[in-house]
Amino acid sequence: MTDESNHASAPAEGFEVMLITGMSGAGRSHAAHSIEDMGWYVVDNMPPQLMVPMVDMMTSNPSGVHKLAAVIDVRSRDYFADLNAVLSHLDDLGVRTRILFLDADDDVLVKRYESVRRPHPLQHGNRLIDGIREERELLANLEERADIVIDTSHLSIHQLSTKLYNALMGSGPTTVSVHIFSFGFKYGIPIDADFVADVRFLPNPFWVPELRELNGLDSPVSDYVLSSQGASDFLDAYEQAIRIAIRGYAQEDKHYVTIAIGCTGGQHRSVAMSEALASRLRAHGLSVSVSARELDRQA
Repeated sequence: MTDESNHASAPAEGFEVMLITGMSGAGRSHAAHSIEDMGWYVVDNMPPQLMVPMVDMMTSNPSGVHKLAAVIDVRSRDYFADLNAVLSHLDDLGVRTRILFLDADDDVLVKRYESVRRPHPLQHGNRLIDGIREERELLANLEERADIVIDTSHLSIHQLSTKLYNALMGSGPTTVSVHIFSFGFKYGIPIDADFVADVRFLPNPFWVPELRELNGLDSPVSDYVLSSQGASDFLDAYEQAIRIAIRGYAQEDKHYVTIAIGCTGGQHRSVAMSEALASRLRAHGLSVSVSARELDRQA
């Protein structure tokens, strides 16, 4: 009975909430976009009091989303004062909460506001620097309790994204998600791929009667393709090239890579080689998904 009561009192256990806050003009919007790309559900300018109902709604819905990021700033006005009470409530529910605070030097914030020609939310008709200083005083306590503080004064938007990925997901190639899909050249070359490989140099199982009606997911076809002369050498070289590129992408704030592998009809060789390349990349700790564009077509 006690175990059931404890479980019932913490329905949000395992759920994560990230508060994105900090100085206006320091990069909150871009940070929110980057965090959304990492799989978080992001809500902009959310009054703190709505976070608990939002967590309740998301944990009661079997959607699989278990990460909520909320942009909280001085636009919330009076609601902002209740943030401490809300955070305490989330702790009671078993929710893991983290605070990301973005900052920048006053002179940098002034230049950024002047470049976009918008007033500061706390300017109130006064000087821009007055609004910045009032906001800094209002946020001082929140910055002190922040889990992650990033000064964006000298960062480009890509450098900010890289810092966020490093802080939340680690660094290096494992932050890059890879999608590999097979296709048939006779149905058109894909326009959304970072890499396109042509494996039509391999023998075509279509001309082997007992393999024609199968596809590259079937073992007889896969074995035939992968044992063909040149298949292993190609995979060795292509795997090495892809891994070099992925290391560079991780450093340059590109965290999604799409690889297309094509044969004539997209049924046999490209499917088998896609699966083989995916297996090799996964062995290095990379996150890889695979699909087959033409698999449902009639050969």
